[in-house]
Amino acid sequence: MKNSSSSRILAPHLAGLYRQAAERYESLPAFATRKKAREWEPISFRDLYERGRALAAGLIEMGVEAREPVGVFSDNRLEWMIADYGIQLCGAVNTPRGTDVTDDDLIHIINQAGIHVAFVETGELLDKIHRLRGVLPELRELILLRPSHKPRSEELLLEDVIRRGSEKLAEGDDRVSERMEGVRSDDLFALIYTSGTTGKPKGVMLTHANVMSQLEAIPLSLSCTDRVLSILPIWHIFERTFEIYAISSGACNYYTSPRTLSEDLANVEPTFMGSAPRLWETLHHRILAGVKKAHPVRRGLFRIAYFLGHHYHESRFFLRDQDLQMRPPRIVVRIPLKCLHALRMVLLLPWYGFFNAAVLETVRRRAGGSLKYTISGGGALPVEIDQFFNYIGIPVLEGYGLTETSPVLAVRPEGKLVCGTVGPVIPGTELRLVDPESGKTLYPDPEDPHGGRTRRGEVWVRGPQVMKGYYREPELTRKVLDEDGWFHTGDLGMVTFNDALKILGRCKSTIVLSNGENVEPEPIEMRLCQSPYIDQCMVLGQDRKFLAALIVPRLEAFAEAGFVENAHADLVGNERARVLIQKEIRTAMGQGHFKRYEYVREFRLLPEPFSAGEELTNLFKLKRHVIEAKYEEEIAELFSPRAGSSPEDKA
Repeated sequence: MKNSSSSRILAPHLAGLYRQAAERYESLPAFATRKKAREWEPISFRDLYERGRALAAGLIEMGVEAREPVGVFSDNRLEWMIADYGIQLCGAVNTPRGTDVTDDDLIHIINQAGIHVAFVETGELLDKIHRLRGVLPELRELILLRPSHKPRSEELLLEDVIRRGSEKLAEGDDRVSERMEGVRSDDLFALIYTSGTTGKPKGVMLTHANVMSQLEAIPLSLSCTDRVLSILPIWHIFERTFEIYAISSGACNYYTSPRTLSEDLANVEPTFMGSAPRLWETLHHRILAGVKKAHPVRRGLFRIAYFLGHHYHESRFFLRDQDLQMRPPRIVVRIPLKCLHALRMVLLLPWYGFFNAAVLETVRRRAGGSLKYTISGGGALPVEIDQFFNYIGIPVLEGYGLTETSPVLAVRPEGKLVCGTVGPVIPGTELRLVDPESGKTLYPDPEDPHGGRTRRGEVWVRGPQVMKGYYREPELTRKVLDEDGWFHTGDLGMVTFNDALKILGRCKSTIVLSNGENVEPEPIEMRLCQSPYIDQCMVLGQDRKFLAALIVPRLEAFAEAGFVENAHADLVGNERARVLIQKEIRTAMGQGHFKRYEYVREFRLLPEPFSAGEELTNLFKLKRHVIEAKYEEEIAELFSPRAGSSPEDKA
């Protein structure tokens, strides 16, 4: 995988990129929307640009100013991209969120960003905004994206604004061109609200220069012959950056959904897709379930094929120095081992070649068949799943980044495919590992002969992709972005001896689920502890599919409820106590304060309370790493394969 910048468009800002893409790729398809099982409706680069240009003229006529935040509350659809084109071409700032936005987040985003005009996808969301209109004093115009919904008398349809803009352009209105000329590289192209430590979303200010730097540094090679399948939320910067990359390369984006993904993988046969760990976990489960149900002969053939693929690729990775190197490589050991691995590859090659074509090719077709590579991000990819797909010949490359970094900081290219790591940092990005307590730089360390490799520290980065800051939050900005431009990610990491970054977890409390959703545990813990039966609790779920909790019951409340047990340990195995706590969790989760992915779906009662100096600081804050280490076995049970059904289902 090479970075072929000569075949891509590079521009100082997104508006210029959109214009140049229309000029270079003209009638080629830019986006395709699924109409039926094998029927896709494309829109060309030229048509998309012209519709965006007309929309920009309409927005200017409505009073949208340059550098003004414009809301886009919608999930993946073509109209989202048309809205973005219009916003960028009139020099405004796309401020997006999905349709599952809560009332509190909606109020905070619209009011804090000062949104006057917003695009809304669904009638349901439109009704929600109308219900909240009394606390949204600055919001004056709503534009409905989905043509199947009818607006109220005071709203506009997207097509109405485009038509109005087309009329202005036909009259010779040249304000769109003037706005495009006025866009600067340090202007914001997006204001993306992400979860904050207080529970309120923080507005991440991303500039045109931030995202354009990604197009230069991400080691992809796409062209107008590529097909990109889009499934991740478009308002997340991870998916957004890859869609912009596809536009710069002339590739066509196909919008799919979790419901139709398997079918679309087969009929689109994508050559690239951005993905999340959950997708590969699901495909892994489906493949193994299919193998389990297959005829015994087919099961045996798959096991032989996977065995050969496993050992063949293991040797291949070792010979290319792509094995996970946690210690300094010793030449006297690696040279004879390389000879043995080379011999193993030679012996396996004819057998692997046959089974690869006869058996594994069928498995690969279930994942599209034509994938040149896919980048998984938004959460850690489990090592066993990482290895499984790479061993069967589907190159799943893992990347790492945050909304605040536009997002990519590191990614595994094919030449550095070290399973269990996120590869090296991308060009132009500086990396430090810093002790979270002392602030001492651990990597790179000039006093260490190995430069501080394999030392655990907080990941600090500096580069052109780092955000401008949090919108109207200077204090929060200073906490994560220092005077020298170093962004403190809050992630713990280490660098292997083959220069790949390995992410170990969080050194702050934010939980990132395997589907990429960020969850702040403190508000959930506070809500649970409002129950009279819950004394203390800690929410877990980093890189998992769901949230779980360790709970210390309040003995006094259980005594008042008629329980004869007078010790925490006695309540651990009590089924009545478990049912009662289950009911309390269901009540806390079901009060409209949390999204579905924020629900606590499993829990364990603990035999003793957290105490200061042990599991708690002197200020009675949770020492999360201490608790995780102490209750390692209980946590493993919480996230066992049979776990994860919701408390609502169990009660």
